[in-house]
Amino acid sequence: MKSGKPVGLRIRTRLAVLYGALFLGCGAVLLFVQYLAVNRILGDHSSVVTSAPIETTDQTPMSGLVPAQPALPSDGSTTGPSMPAQQATAVALARFVDFKSIVLDALVGQSLITLGVLALVAVALGWWVAGRSLARLHTVTAAARTISERNLHDRLALVGPADEIKELGDTFDAMLGRLDRAFGANRRFAANASHELRTPLALQRTALEIPLAEGRVPDDLKPSIEQALRATERSEKLVDSLLLLAKGQQGPASYTETDMAGLASHAVDTYLDEAAQRGIVVTTDFGRAPTSGDPVLLEQVAANLVQNAVRHNEPGADGRGHIQVTTGRSNFGVELRVLNSGPDVDPAEVENLFEPFHRGKQARLAGRVGRTGGSVGLGLSIVQAVVDSHGGRIDAEARTEGGLVVTVRLPAA
Repeated sequence: MKSGKPVGLRIRTRLAVLYGALFLGCGAVLLFVQYLAVNRILGDHSSVVTSAPIETTDQTPMSGLVPAQPALPSDGSTTGPSMPAQQATAVALARFVDFKSIVLDALVGQSLITLGVLALVAVALGWWVAGRSLARLHTVTAAARTISERNLHDRLALVGPADEIKELGDTFDAMLGRLDRAFGANRRFAANASHELRTPLALQRTALEIPLAEGRVPDDLKPSIEQALRATERSEKLVDSLLLLAKGQQGPASYTETDMAGLASHAVDTYLDEAAQRGIVVTTDFGRAPTSGDPVLLEQVAANLVQNAVRHNEPGADGRGHIQVTTGRSNFGVELRVLNSGPDVDPAEVENLFEPFHRGKQARLAGRVGRTGGSVGLGLSIVQAVVDSHGGRIDAEARTEGGLVVTVRLPAA
């Protein structure tokens, strides 16, 4: 699948090509300088190569050489070499020119071949050196791709020379440390605030329930007291959900082997009566799904998914709603799958359902008429937080017939 963004050369390839180009350029300059030097050296010693032998009057050559010089016209007053010596010098000069051309051509040809081979070697060595230099940079890139709020405690801890890449890795580690502290502070604040709010809300609810139960509230004030009591109960649910969300984000303190089949079965039993009252048919297929983690948090995952499937359900074409809950093993490890009928869900809105306090359009309309059972919009957010903290993955898909299919995948025990 091709993307619209143009794909450029990787930095390792560019560095290797750059190394080869620089070597080729320097080699070309060296070859040019060498050509000029050899040409000058041969020119400076041309007198030795083109010297002609001295001839005597009896045509017997003598030992000794005279440099080749231009022949001067003989007018009887100027002495110079004889005509045979001039001819020999001219022949020697012509041969020297041919020799010089052969030497320079051979020098250029062999040097170009050598330069080409060494340029390829330079590219290969540049590729190898660039790969070693960028290996630590790949570590930073891989970490940046996998980092999330649940593994901010990981560190690169790059080793090697104290260069720019080491500095980048140390800076990345420092950034992860700051993010880890910031996320931890937010989670602790949510947990502490939720915990501190539970006591005054419980006292407030008790203060409303006691006079109402004892009949000490005037009839004209009872509707207001009952409304305040419902608001208090809703606030307690919200606080409990926030506390559970904070615990889910923090992850399990210890890992215990548990079976998602048993947890899902318990969740179905909890909401089976409510489903029957709503006319919803529940079918199950519980295969063994052993995993490790916090059993309380994992049970909350199953409970929230089943509760969400019951309370956001609508009758299908046969006039009855249905829910299907299955567990079993998968390629990822183990999985819990909850399918429910219900209103049409916009596929573009599915991902937003896992955001805190976000509810779909149908859920918001249902909340206005009291059909959501006091939902505070944190059920799927808690599921997402717990699954992430356990190293799992959650996928949701809108059904064409209406409703959702939510699949939770967790590592096997």
